[in-house]
Amino acid sequence: MKQAVFLLALLTAMHAHAATAPAAAAPVSAPGMMQVMVGLLLVLGVLIALAWSLKKMGAGKHAPSGALKIVGGINVGNRERILVVEVADQWIVVGVTASSINALSTMPRQDSLDLAPMTPLAKNFSVWLKQTIDRRNAQKSPSDPGSGNAH
Repeated sequence: MKQAVFLLALLTAMHAHAATAPAAAAPVSAPGMMQVMVGLLLVLGVLIALAWSLKKMGAGKHAPSGALKIVGGINVGNRERILVVEVADQWIVVGVTASSINALSTMPRQDSLDLAPMTPLAKNFSVWLKQTIDRRNAQKSPSDPGSGNAH
């Protein structure tokens, strides 16, 4: 008997809820769908334009002033470069490839960089680099056998 009363109360509650529930949503019309699509394309267009403008302005590429400076460089292959990077009072010669970056040599910061031999397409960069490394190695004491290019 209690079960019958419970089922009757449950059925009554379900019927009352069904009477007050909103009707099923009407299908979306073609003009409504077009309005949604135009809005979506407009938002995507604004995002693409914003990303493009940030890329053109160079946002996010700036290092703190004076922390790091590229003094010079040369391409030695399709995806390989040699760069001279200034950090504090030291120059670091760096080899850059598609998969790695290696420090080739370090030297004290020089007051002036002789750009005259390097001007047309930096043809004499290798000569300048060899002379600079030779000068640095000549300054090291000859009594230190381990003072080669072990960096």
